[in-house]
Amino acid sequence: MKHIVIGTAGHIDHGKSSLVLALTGTDPDRLKEEKARGITIDLGFAHWEAPGLSVAFVDVPGHERFVKNMLAGVGGLDAVMLVVAADESVMPQTREHFEICRLLQVPAGLVVLTKVDAVEREMVGLVRADVEELVAGSFLAQAPVLPVSARTGEGLDALRLALQAIGAEAPGRREDGPARLPVDRVFSMRGFGTVVTGTLVAGRLDVDTTAAVLPGGRAVKVRGLQVHGARVPRAVAGQRVAVNLGGVDTADVLRGQTVVPEGAYAATRVVDVRLELLGKTKALRHGARLRFHQGTSEVLGRVAVSSLVQEGGRGVEAAQAAEVPAGRSAYARLRLESPVVVTRGDRFIIRAYSPPDTIGGGLVLDPQPPRGGIRTPSGKGRFADLDPSTSSGPAQAAERAALLLAAEAGHAGVPRAALTARLGLLTADAREPVERLRERGALVAIGAMLVAPASLEGIGRRLLELAEAYHREHPMEDGIPREEARVRACAHAGPGVFERVVEDLVRQGRITATDRLGLAGRRADASGPEAAVRETIASRYRDAGLRPPDQAALAEALGIPPAQLSNIVTWLVRQKTLVRVEGLVFHEAALRQLKADVTSLKTASPGAAVTIDVSGFKDRYGMTRKFAIPLLEYLDRERVTRRVGDARIVL
Repeated sequence: MKHIVIGTAGHIDHGKSSLVLALTGTDPDRLKEEKARGITIDLGFAHWEAPGLSVAFVDVPGHERFVKNMLAGVGGLDAVMLVVAADESVMPQTREHFEICRLLQVPAGLVVLTKVDAVEREMVGLVRADVEELVAGSFLAQAPVLPVSARTGEGLDALRLALQAIGAEAPGRREDGPARLPVDRVFSMRGFGTVVTGTLVAGRLDVDTTAAVLPGGRAVKVRGLQVHGARVPRAVAGQRVAVNLGGVDTADVLRGQTVVPEGAYAATRVVDVRLELLGKTKALRHGARLRFHQGTSEVLGRVAVSSLVQEGGRGVEAAQAAEVPAGRSAYARLRLESPVVVTRGDRFIIRAYSPPDTIGGGLVLDPQPPRGGIRTPSGKGRFADLDPSTSSGPAQAAERAALLLAAEAGHAGVPRAALTARLGLLTADAREPVERLRERGALVAIGAMLVAPASLEGIGRRLLELAEAYHREHPMEDGIPREEARVRACAHAGPGVFERVVEDLVRQGRITATDRLGLAGRRADASGPEAAVRETIASRYRDAGLRPPDQAALAEALGIPPAQLSNIVTWLVRQKTLVRVEGLVFHEAALRQLKADVTSLKTASPGAAVTIDVSGFKDRYGMTRKFAIPLLEYLDRERVTRRVGDARIVL
């Protein structure tokens, strides 16, 4: 069964709620105050089914004071019924509601002329003409205009057939992306606890899964689901859903928040957008305060205008823009006073701060833009690159945006999940543009990260430069320490990025990689003026045997800086001429002779257990405890001895 959501729109007292009641048998006005006053104040809901089609109706208030409530109900609609009373014709809220639906790009709809039983037929014709003038050139230009009387039932059958036709043509919604449920109601039910309702605009929700409520990030459990009053194990995109949430109190969830899978989305306060201002409004000044409506949320914010969009809708005007004139489009950055949950491709409405009139709407281009100037040539160009209207189609638009975001991420890369959510590519098919880029080599996949090839090439060049410089400054070294190279080349690179670059350079035969990175074919230089000093140091350690010299005293005796001596000792250790033992340094020949001598103790007493303790070891080799303890532990590690209590058994 296909699930769609159809909303009402129109002026107060034009019969929207009565029409929904006549169609479904359910009165969408649920509040006592609505019953008492005879007007719709908040959102109402009803359900209707036809063969193969399930329709959720969202009935919105028509009074100008409750437009913000109306806006909370029209996000995620598949179609709209624009309701116009035949005894009043087009009124102010008719126009405002229509413009809101146009700006939100509701994909389909129809016009219903209500109360036709209250007027002469000639009047119906005049109202039809007014409506056709209103919707000319819009998504409703070719839509049916149906005269209906909710009181007598006239026209209801034709309306039902038209709604079925809309349902048949609706593309339906995909279920294979992350769920997204903007909350429009929150209440508590005895025996259940917190319940939220909303239109599931994407993905699916399953009972006994975990989710998050954003903004805020509170973790919750989906304890139960209802669709049109029936308990279900799963809810899918396009359905009106009631969700019983565990782990959260009613007071902790508000209209405007969104239930999503954990980690799938992020709340944001800064959004890059393309704005469209209505033709009959004041110019929108740079820095003006406004009201931002998206989904069920309403937040305040300020607009920073980047540039005007050229007439015709493509490209950026060169002149600096201090305001957006009425009827024009512009690129802008919105800085919001409270966080929202949006993704690329979301439509929104903006209203003036005071009085709160609808002034325009637009499209989210980037829900998490990087810092940087938006009025510079590069800043303006970035908006144009992200604007789908400047591309030949959705696939190219997605590819351009993915390349831009990956390039901006640099060494850090972009997690696949974050990139697809940020781009609004939420289903498997929609993610294909990113996969095509990866297959062409325009993006490189490293684990869960996507990185621009240019970023990897930059790291590679930097590593080669570091290795070359290190070889010049430290000719005795095999290369720059691996961790030092990582920090200096790409300290903030994403997981696996540094290792991938190293692997590529090794495969290309340009470097060698162990615990150090060196240029291929370059080896430690054992000749040169330091060669004699190295031989002297090695000889001093060999002659010292098991009582190695103090390094500071040795440096002074040889007349070289302590740092130089330390570097030479480190090099000799890597060459295995010297060996470090618990902070001490011995010549390998001395340790080799020690192991042979201790082993000979066993040979001299075949068949008997031979032990040696610290005191005996000190006396035998004429040393202090400072040297004896590290050497005995060294012999344990080399499996020459094994400690038993305070003594060692010679193995």
